[in-house]
Amino acid sequence: DRDLIAVDKPAGLLSMGNEKERTRTAYRMVSDYVKAREPGGRIFIVHRLDRDTSGVLVFAKNERMKRALQDHWEALVQQRGYVAAVEGDLPEPEGTVRSYLRETATHLVYSGPRGKEGREAVTHYRVLARGKGFSLVEVTIDTGRKNQIRVHMQDLGCPVAGDRQYGAQSDPMGRLALHAHVLRFTDPRSKKTLELKASLPLGFQKLFPGAEQ
Repeated sequence: DRDLIAVDKPAGLLSMGNEKERTRTAYRMVSDYVKAREPGGRIFIVHRLDRDTSGVLVFAKNERMKRALQDHWEALVQQRGYVAAVEGDLPEPEGTVRSYLRETATHLVYSGPRGKEGREAVTHYRVLARGKGFSLVEVTIDTGRKNQIRVHMQDLGCPVAGDRQYGAQSDPMGRLALHAHVLRFTDPRSKKTLELKASLPLGFQKLFPGAEQ
């Protein structure tokens, strides 16, 4: 609409540029798309997805909306829901992982003791399906820490498939098997709930037939 634009970001694409890549990003592609249709149009980063995670990504189309969302993001967001294919069977059909995340000098995130350097992370999970040595898990997060879901699945002994960095031994989809399937938040304009969904990618559907339903 006039203030927001949402995309289903593919895996392997940066949300925004970094020192190594500035052009092939979701931000640049969406910006080009908007400018081609709306003279003088701009977009603004509201939140991010990791490069290897696919799914719902929202941009603001003006600074007013960017500030309205970013300044109150934690209060406005009702659900950040993901779907992950993980290796093996989780210890319980559903549960919560709570830890304090730290980061090494080489940018590897891990769960460590509580302290000044640690940032609390809370992840809830529910097993949706099992098969072929993998589990399909719905994940919701209370905190949006870097690599939070990947670290917590590793902590449970069931790393996300395709995630070599965090202990995965398999790569059935040729990508990190993590997808942001729903973002639900209070629209700061209308105060009504806005729910955005991204369909389950084909790789997930092949690994878990019928999972889309």
